[in-house]
Amino acid sequence: MKKITVFCGSSTGKDPKFKKTAFQLGKTLAKKEIGVVYGGGRVGLMGAVANGAMKNKGTVIGIIPNFLATKEIAHEGLTELIVVDTMHERKMLMNELCDGVIALPGGVGTMEELFEMLTWTQLGLHQKPIGLLNINGYFDDLLSFIQKMVDQGLLKKVNQEMLLVEKTVGALLKRMNKYVAPNVKKWIEEEQI
Repeated sequence: MKKITVFCGSSTGKDPKFKKTAFQLGKTLAKKEIGVVYGGGRVGLMGAVANGAMKNKGTVIGIIPNFLATKEIAHEGLTELIVVDTMHERKMLMNELCDGVIALPGGVGTMEELFEMLTWTQLGLHQKPIGLLNINGYFDDLLSFIQKMVDQGLLKKVNQEMLLVEKTVGALLKRMNKYVAPNVKKWIEEEQI
């Protein structure tokens, strides 16, 4: 992987480990010469990831829509800051520029970005690894809900397994490096109609 897109909060949250791990992720990616692609903000967990990478001589590309440049406070010290018109352009470009995705704690925006990338994987639009860094159990309830989708027959187990979940940066990167996308040919079998 040459570049990883990181989705995470524009605030730091209440758990200090979120910010510490976000910084560590940026630092680790820089040390492994993996570029960071992210939302372009200088605040919150977004800023911590970018700062971790930049303080360790990493490459950081921020992509931010015009209307968020002031709300998320665009980071001016990046390798490159790309300003786009829409959220959809932002996500498309983040996808085009990366070889994998990691989601850290965040709010509904982070969840929306994560699930769109998962949907694109499920549809076969890309075969990139998608990782979830489950810091201090932040995503436990979400993972239980995804399991419920499988249990209720609304999500296939093979699609659930496309989401790589780990508690540490090192373990997650190892799994992402070994990831091979499943070959899923059909959504629905004829007898299910």
